[in-house]
Amino acid sequence: MVDSIGDKVLVREFDDGRDIEMVGKLEKKCEIGSNNKGTSIFTNMMGDPLCRIRFYPLHLMLVAELRQNGELVGVIRGCIKYVGTKFGGAHVKLGCILGLRVSPRHRRMGIGLKLVRAMEEWLINNGAHYTFLATERNNVASTNLFTAKCNYRNLSSLVIFVQPISFAMKGGLSQDIKVEKLTIDQAISLYDNKLRGKDIYLTDIDAILKEELSLGTWVSYFKQDEWIGLHSKEKNNEDIISTSPGSWAMFSIWNSCEAYKIHIKKSHPLKFFLETLSHARDKIFPCLKIPICDSVEKPFGFLFLYGLHGEGERLGELMKSAWSFASRLAENVKDCKVIITELGVSDPLMEHVPHESSMSRIDDLWYLKKVNGSINDEDDLGMTGELGNVVVDPRDF
Repeated sequence: MVDSIGDKVLVREFDDGRDIEMVGKLEKKCEIGSNNKGTSIFTNMMGDPLCRIRFYPLHLMLVAELRQNGELVGVIRGCIKYVGTKFGGAHVKLGCILGLRVSPRHRRMGIGLKLVRAMEEWLINNGAHYTFLATERNNVASTNLFTAKCNYRNLSSLVIFVQPISFAMKGGLSQDIKVEKLTIDQAISLYDNKLRGKDIYLTDIDAILKEELSLGTWVSYFKQDEWIGLHSKEKNNEDIISTSPGSWAMFSIWNSCEAYKIHIKKSHPLKFFLETLSHARDKIFPCLKIPICDSVEKPFGFLFLYGLHGEGERLGELMKSAWSFASRLAENVKDCKVIITELGVSDPLMEHVPHESSMSRIDDLWYLKKVNGSINDEDDLGMTGELGNVVVDPRDF
């Protein structure tokens, strides 16, 4: 099947000048043709198809084009990031495959497989030790493609939490809790110390914190506890670690509103929206507690909480304060409607994320494949077991 399709389909690099409109139409077709009842929160990339990968120095977008008439029938994105692991302290190059789409009329023809293999070849040629991808648990077609045909192994299960800012603000901030913003240097020092205990962590957290879309990093702790290191005049960031209170939490916030907006042209006030988000609204808009017709007329964006970490017996109260604080911040961010975060199923913080009825969740599966023999032990990324304690990269959103 793949050999026959090879003569009919050309896989080439995305050309912004000639492909952007056709890629937008393809994304729309894929949303309309989806049979999934769930949704991914980052499906709408029209107008900026590279938005999910442009933050990485090494990134690529490929399209599948019919040789007969030049129609674009598939698209895939990829990038390479450096990550650290607690397994032997290894630092590896992780090749990430994102945003695979195949036109509904051209599925089951081997096009998806052809795109994945072309992207894998590029990732390997650029030194990736592993290739990684994620898909929703209920996407059976993708799961079968990656496991049965591409030999990927399940690495972890994660959950995306979505909550409207109006609901997260209910109750407000506790008068007993203090939320303070860290300097970038303080945040880097604290993350460098704490993230190394995660199964997989980001080695370039400093670059992420310095990005324009990163709004900052905050710590939350009880006023009765004094955190001397936060206000040290010696500017010794190590004091933050040595003087931390018994219970505390930290979190950073990424502004995805600029990268992901749903703009509805007045010439297509309702039809375009309902078609492209026919199943997305089932997951996200019930959380918003507003009529769909009202949502159509306004852009839609979100803040992403990342780098979540906490310690102590009263962590649950502090995590709730983090959501309330983020919601208050979101009120002043144009077009922001919801707060979102993602955690591994076995991350200790899972039990402390608010689980009220107004919060929606999307279950993800992470898959991994070793592709470069320079890493000695195949267990370096815990490929023999489930990982849940991972740091999610906000740039992937």
